[in-house]
Amino acid sequence: MEKVIIVRYSEIHLKGNNRGYFERSFAENMEKALRGIKHEIRKHSGRYLIEGFDDELTDEIVARLSKVFGIHTMSVAISVKSDLDEIFRAACKIGPDYGTFKVETHRADKKFPMNSMEISAAIGGRLLDYKPELKVDIHNPQTVIGLDLRENGTTLVFNGMIRGAGGMPVGTAGKGMLLISGGIDSPVAGQMIAKRGMKIECVHFHSYPYTNMQAREKVEELASVLAGYTCGTNLHIVKVTHIQEEIHKKCNGEYMVTLLRRFMMRIAERLALRHGCQCLITGESLGQVASQTIEGMTSSGSVVEKLPILRPLCGFDKNEIIERSRAMGAYEISIRPYEDCCTVFLPRHPVIRPKMEDILAEEAKLDVEALIDEALASTETVKL
Repeated sequence: MEKVIIVRYSEIHLKGNNRGYFERSFAENMEKALRGIKHEIRKHSGRYLIEGFDDELTDEIVARLSKVFGIHTMSVAISVKSDLDEIFRAACKIGPDYGTFKVETHRADKKFPMNSMEISAAIGGRLLDYKPELKVDIHNPQTVIGLDLRENGTTLVFNGMIRGAGGMPVGTAGKGMLLISGGIDSPVAGQMIAKRGMKIECVHFHSYPYTNMQAREKVEELASVLAGYTCGTNLHIVKVTHIQEEIHKKCNGEYMVTLLRRFMMRIAERLALRHGCQCLITGESLGQVASQTIEGMTSSGSVVEKLPILRPLCGFDKNEIIERSRAMGAYEISIRPYEDCCTVFLPRHPVIRPKMEDILAEEAKLDVEALIDEALASTETVKL
């Protein structure tokens, strides 16, 4: 008997002639997730088997694979020879000692002398004889024992399925640049877009010395959490202190947030193009804060000239975003009380519905290109 993990993929089965491309990306992402653990990955008829690993690392492998987009379900299984006695012994080992159960059989090996229903009945009957406290319930069983008879003469015996992350393999839908802050929203936005197969790079804006190094470390931790779902990421850290100082010195303070966000979007687009990204991604949610009114989004988005802007959280309320943040393991980091650059020089009454002519009049007081160039020159990149 050998312990293996069955991995079943999600939407990849809907792909046509280019399915092979998605399957290769999927397998590569699983390899990246299991880096450092001895194992083998083998493809078997639309599913994958993780083999050759230390039994003690089973939970660790399942935990890592649970973050790999493209996985529909997983099962920890026992691989045995396709022989009724061997299958029964494995079923006894992984099955319950009491309660209700049923046996479900998938017979890919059509040379096996019994059909699926006959195999299920035979194994189920022997289990009832061996464990008298068990009862069969084919409609609503407490336990489902799965038998998968493969063409190579082996049978996989498993008890239940573990839900995977779903979605599509990261890297199969291009690459985007995520504007990541130290808050709750942006890591969730990045994870949601990564679930659709997009590779993610991150850009973070800081205002040292007005914000401390702990604020930066917090963002690096959040990006590391996100990297667990995106097969790694690059975090580009850009200093915008000089931009905020110039806005504070020369412009109406009520426009601080609006003007700063326009700078951020310009800088993010230029970094995105430099690193081969095809879109910008933000954690904006409509109406959540003053800068996220439709007028505010229009103002910040209007300076992006060549790329689309994806806002996956636009229709979510805060509680929904918090639930997703908790589920991905980012929430406890996000709520640490370290300020980000958007809280520096924050006006008491920021403009909620800025008019474009007023924004342009304030922006005309600044040397926009020189400030952008200075910010880009400050960029540091951390590989995660």
